[in-house]
Amino acid sequence: ILITGAGGQLGRALQRELINDELVPLTRGELDITNSAEVRGAIATHRPEAVINAAAFTNVDGAETNENEAYRLNALGARNLALATAEAGIPIAHVSTDYVFDGSSERPYHEFDRPDPRSAYGRSKLAGEQVVATLNPRHFIIRTAWLYHTEGRNFPKTMIELGSRGEVRVVSDQYGSPTYARHLARAIGGLIGTGDYGVRHLAGSGGASWFELTAALFEMAGIESTITPVATADFPRPAKRPRYSVLTSMVEPLILLPHWREGLQEFLNEL
Repeated sequence: ILITGAGGQLGRALQRELINDELVPLTRGELDITNSAEVRGAIATHRPEAVINAAAFTNVDGAETNENEAYRLNALGARNLALATAEAGIPIAHVSTDYVFDGSSERPYHEFDRPDPRSAYGRSKLAGEQVVATLNPRHFIIRTAWLYHTEGRNFPKTMIELGSRGEVRVVSDQYGSPTYARHLARAIGGLIGTGDYGVRHLAGSGGASWFELTAALFEMAGIESTITPVATADFPRPAKRPRYSVLTSMVEPLILLPHWREGLQEFLNEL
């Protein structure tokens, strides 16, 4: 299995979880997915049986002022991988995001809900989904959300750092599906060898606000710090965030990740 974006949170988690597979983990420095010749060369050299695309432009706010670069990585790079894997006759697992939805729903989003992104990042990720689905029929498009891992920078690690200093203010009116990267990696590993192609939602079960996630984190970690709930409007950001983007699945056979609280506890145990 060839893994792109191997230096990121998910890329590292995949390497830790897929220990029974022969992996070719390639970082951005080792494979530039925006270069079609490099992508075809990597496929020809390593001759993988499948590709997991964990490479992405993930700077949500940065995409608002650098939309071309977001599209280069999230759409053009996805196109190059989809073409190369289709030519080789192998499947591709392409990781996407809850940001393809507008966040106006009153219930969790499933795989057949209509995407309607409200940010440059979300638009670039949806474009990547569409090009993968169009160019390689053997595709797994995996939408996940609020990803975190023990390695790299992420929301829970930042909150632990801030909480150790005193009071923290956390948004309480945005809801999503916190997802532990190792849980997602396990699910992808189990899915990629099947023929169950198409769109999948793989995210921590249940839903939470950033405030609820932080409160659970501090309780589990024994951090005695005051958490003050605030509104999204109190933290203006360049990119619009979905107000509600909890993910659920209705595709059989169902692949359900553990509850987000389980993921948080595993994360703390490992940390």
